[in-house]
Amino acid sequence: MTATMPKVRGKLTADAPLAPLLWFKAGGRAEWLFEPADADDLADFLKALDPATPVWPLGAGSNLIVRDGGLAGVTVRLGRPFSDVVVDGGLVRAGAGAPDMAVANRARDAALGGLEFLRGIPGTVGGAVRMNAGAYGRETVEVLRSAEVVTRAGERTTLAVGDLGFSYRHSNLAADTIVVGAVFQGRPGDKAVIAAEMERIVAAREASQPTKSRTGGSTFKNPPGGKAWALIDAAGCRGLTVGGAQVSEKHCNFLINLGDATATDIEALGEQVRAQVKAQSDVMLEWEIKRVGRGI
Repeated sequence: MTATMPKVRGKLTADAPLAPLLWFKAGGRAEWLFEPADADDLADFLKALDPATPVWPLGAGSNLIVRDGGLAGVTVRLGRPFSDVVVDGGLVRAGAGAPDMAVANRARDAALGGLEFLRGIPGTVGGAVRMNAGAYGRETVEVLRSAEVVTRAGERTTLAVGDLGFSYRHSNLAADTIVVGAVFQGRPGDKAVIAAEMERIVAAREASQPTKSRTGGSTFKNPPGGKAWALIDAAGCRGLTVGGAQVSEKHCNFLINLGDATATDIEALGEQVRAQVKAQSDVMLEWEIKRVGRGI
């Protein structure tokens, strides 16, 4: 089987467990896990890979359910080679594997404002671009200048923010297009003021969210004119459990793994929440967490 895969300079692992890489600490295995040495290694691999082979990008695993049957094809994880964050005048250039908080921290150190909200997003730059991640009233689309991507065909290209088709928690990037870097626009500011705003965001997040739990972050998108957590609470779902999965008592738009939850438990709990909210308020919540892979 290994002989059929293209040669790489990075690391290519067969039958790799994914649960340790996911915030939920639950889910199946990757048929292949590829950790490229750099963007050229990724592009060359995808060019040579059988076009029929599925490709799945994996970031921090903070907003993701991988079903217990795992992922067919190749899961691509961008690690240390994609984690650089560099300030260039008023711009911040970041690899897709860099944590969002690293972008905010580097901007703060350079006295660049406008990126403070990224400190409250528990993911990577690639994920922020792919889903137009947001927090505390701001969204990625507001600060992104451009993104570098590698297509499934192995072509490297740079897309302006207007090319990404951003809407609420969504971009028009193909599922198998992989973000490898991004450029963010900051604005000159007072370092102390920027730092204070970031501290406020951290304190607010820790006070309101189950940051110490095995969770996937915000589970459902806010419906137009409403808040998902309020609808979930009104439907009596706070603390609801399915197997080892629970609706957080602290913030009921978060699902948590109590310790032995399967991905099936977590997804089933989310679907039960959606059903109860629909019955209570006639609103069908839309998943914000991405769910991929095969059930068992």
